[in-house]
Amino acid sequence: MSSTRRLQTPERYHFGASIRSLLVPQHDPCGRFTGDELWLAVRTPEGPATLHLHRDRTGMTATGHGPGAAWIVDRADAVAGLRDDLSSFAELAAAHPLVARLAKTFAGVRMPSTGLVFRSVLRAVLEQKVTGKEAHRAYRMICNRLSEPAPGPVELMLPPDPDVIAATPYWVFHPFGMEQRRTQALQRAALVAARLEGCTDSADATRRLTSLPGIGPWTAAEVVRVAFGDPDAVSVGDFHIPNTVAWALAGEVRGTDERMLELLEPFRGHRGRVCDLFAHGRIGAPKFGPRMTIRSFAKF
Repeated sequence: MSSTRRLQTPERYHFGASIRSLLVPQHDPCGRFTGDELWLAVRTPEGPATLHLHRDRTGMTATGHGPGAAWIVDRADAVAGLRDDLSSFAELAAAHPLVARLAKTFAGVRMPSTGLVFRSVLRAVLEQKVTGKEAHRAYRMICNRLSEPAPGPVELMLPPDPDVIAATPYWVFHPFGMEQRRTQALQRAALVAARLEGCTDSADATRRLTSLPGIGPWTAAEVVRVAFGDPDAVSVGDFHIPNTVAWALAGEVRGTDERMLELLEPFRGHRGRVCDLFAHGRIGAPKFGPRMTIRSFAKF
């Protein structure tokens, strides 16, 4: 079962930078990016599917495989970031010379919108209060051990079924490096995954997510920025972003969440996009002290 659709891309569109947030760095069991091609395994409302996006000189071809092929191909332009609306951003970006420069440099970058909430919840919960290496290792292990192969011609794993996550005992997650707090937060979200997928927009999803114990503003922002392509979602509570914003916009070495939101206020509507631009431009505050250590729960 397959479906195909032709997509038009805007001038200077940057494929790789636009879809980067959809994949875990280094190796993602549920996706693969090879320069001009993206393969992405998903669970759609109509069943499992694999989306293949192929970029060429004149545009992009979207092909879907599996029972959910038609659903994911219909949303392929959003997944690629082609529904991202930057029409109001140029005027806001002009308020600060660095933001204006980065907006021009990365004008071809778009924010994806998968329309799939639990897929992003899994990764966001795993990334709570740990290093990226720890979170990504846990993600790979969960996808490889608690899921099944995706449809289509490439070897990918589907993201795990929320019902499987909810029914799996805690001790199974322990060797993945998951302590009880994050495991319980993930399982609470899995239990209401159907309601989360039914959210109509970013605000609705944020309300539902933050009503769950163990899921706060940081996790909700990480989810809606990808699931709904929300350009205003700011990851309040992040370890690095307040410092980055304070340094980039005010030359201050350290910042708080309150100071970050104050500095981002002129960009309301696109505050998350401004934070993303700093990441694309590799802007960061000076670092002091040792890095966070990577923990092991295997012998706990």
